[in-house]
Amino acid sequence: MPRPRRLASARGRAGGRRCQTRQVGPLPPAQEDSVAPPPPLSGGAAGLDGLLESAGRIRANVERVMSGKPEVVRLALVVLLAEGHLLIEDVPGVGKTMLAKSLARSLDCTVRRIQFTPDLLPSDVTGVSIYDQDSHEFEFKPGAVFANVVVGDEINRASPKTQSALLEAMEERQVSVDGVTYVLETPFMVIATQNPIEMEGTYPLPEAQRDRFTARVSMGYPSAAAELEMLQSHGTHEPIDDLEPVADAVEVRKLIEVVRSVHVAVDIQQYVVDLLTATRTAPELRLGASPRAGLQLVRAARASAALDGRDYVLPDDVQELAGPVLVHRLLPTAEASISQRTAEDVVAAVLRRTAVPDASSTAGARRR
Repeated sequence: MPRPRRLASARGRAGGRRCQTRQVGPLPPAQEDSVAPPPPLSGGAAGLDGLLESAGRIRANVERVMSGKPEVVRLALVVLLAEGHLLIEDVPGVGKTMLAKSLARSLDCTVRRIQFTPDLLPSDVTGVSIYDQDSHEFEFKPGAVFANVVVGDEINRASPKTQSALLEAMEERQVSVDGVTYVLETPFMVIATQNPIEMEGTYPLPEAQRDRFTARVSMGYPSAAAELEMLQSHGTHEPIDDLEPVADAVEVRKLIEVVRSVHVAVDIQQYVVDLLTATRTAPELRLGASPRAGLQLVRAARASAALDGRDYVLPDDVQELAGPVLVHRLLPTAEASISQRTAEDVVAAVLRRTAVPDASSTAGARRR
């Protein structure tokens, strides 16, 4: 049974696969076919070189399945390295679940899948205490959230009550059940898919839930060439079945440490604050970006810079990620909705109006 305030990992009620990862108690014996030991990583150029090599392996592995979507795959990797959570939203059948599963399969760690349905209960997600008649004690049965990667399929088909079961885990990396708190393992990432709220049988995500997702991405339809390739490659088998892990939880933790060392100049931080303030005062919005949005935008910008081989953040990193990180958190006013002015339009206008810091000064601060 997981102990309070310790790293906890166990099988829950929802389905999933179990791989090697750190857990309470004795470690399982090493497997001969496990992922090769990752190279030592540290800050600086050596750490960035190791990150580029490791991230390149993960990205190439995912793109074996997700052909024609390099920007989407890169954003998913950015969110992973930024210690965040990813929301994939689009119409049915465009590969949302495939992206989530391919990223999860590329990592040799604990992975659980939750199929969100209207009858799913919060205890299915977090776990439940069951009375043991033999020991006359309550035994905690961990739910599906106890994993390094949690794949939540069609999250908005469950009720808001069940959706909210993820709030504590996503923000605080812990789960509280019956007055006892269980700390989740690191890394911990939720990859959720959802259909647009106009689709039948869906519930809108609560504002607090949306705000905990670092970024939202839309898949879009594939190009004609990519769709033809998909028809050919999926003719006899599913390519995702051939995916093998190319990195483990220990390696991902080291990559995250490298990303944390990426420098963010004060001018960049002020630029982020100016963007957030502009969304809060925009007349087209009834809810602007939260302080949490700013923190996650900076973390994502760090990860993006590292993937470009830089140990410092540029304004371009912030501008590139402002849409995916901010748009899903903003709520347009009724008047803006009637005039068909979307949150994407507001973010684009805010980026145009906000003064951009000089790139040379932000890079030079790191070199000094």
